[in-house]
Amino acid sequence: MLLEVEDLCVNYGHIEAIRNISFSVAEGEITTLIGANGAGKTTTLKTISGLRKVREGKVVFDGTDITHLPPYARVKMGISQSPEGRGCFPGMTVRENLDMGAFVRRDRKSAAYREDIERVFQLFPRLQERFNQSAGTMSGGEQQMLAIGRALMARPRLVLLDEPSMGLAPRLIQQIFSIITEINQQGTTVLLVEQNAAQALRRAHQAHVLETGEIVRSGTGAELSGDESVKAAYLGGDL
Repeated sequence: MLLEVEDLCVNYGHIEAIRNISFSVAEGEITTLIGANGAGKTTTLKTISGLRKVREGKVVFDGTDITHLPPYARVKMGISQSPEGRGCFPGMTVRENLDMGAFVRRDRKSAAYREDIERVFQLFPRLQERFNQSAGTMSGGEQQMLAIGRALMARPRLVLLDEPSMGLAPRLIQQIFSIITEINQQGTTVLLVEQNAAQALRRAHQAHVLETGEIVRSGTGAELSGDESVKAAYLGGDL
C-alpha cells in the first residue's frame, strides 16, 4: 500500500472531526471518499497533507510514518494536493502558479521540468492558451484545471483531489473526471474526495463512505455503486 491511515482521530477544538478512521490507498489506483458536507472528507485530506494535527492514530506513506512531518516534507516525499475551492494565487499568472506547485524541486531549468509543463498542457490545453494570464481573471473551470496542474508539477506519487467538480457546469465535470482517469493511467495514484458520488464511484478502484467523521461503508467503486443504501443517500436512488 502506498498510503495507510490507521485509527485516525482529529479535532477542531473540542469537536471531533474524524473518529478512528482507517483505510489504505494502493499504489496505481484511484481511491475515493464520499459523504455529505461535514462528514470529515476535507479534514482527512488536510491531515494527510500535514495541515491538521493528529490527536490519535497515524499516517504512513510508502512504509514511513509521516504523522508528524511538516507539509513541505510530505510534498518532497511525493504527496501533493489540489485543495477544495481551487486555491489559485489570483494575482499570479498561470506560469507562476505552476511554478509554485514545483517549489520543492531544484530542477526548474531541466528537461524534466519542461516535460512536466508539457504534460500539464497536454492534459489542459486551455492553460497553455492562458499561460501569461492572471489566474484571478480565469473562469472557475480554468482555475480548477490550474489547481490540478499545479499539484502535478510537484511530480507526486500520490495526488489528493478535494472536490474537483465543485461549482462546475456538467460538461466541465465530465471533462475533469476524464482527466483524473488519464492522470491515474499515466501512473499517479489518486485519493479523491468528491460529492459527485456517481462520477467518483464510476472511476474508483476502492471507495469509502464517511458519515459524521466515521467510515461506515467500504468496498470497490462498483460494489458501493450497487449498494442500495449508498444509492438512496448519495446517488438519488440510481447511478
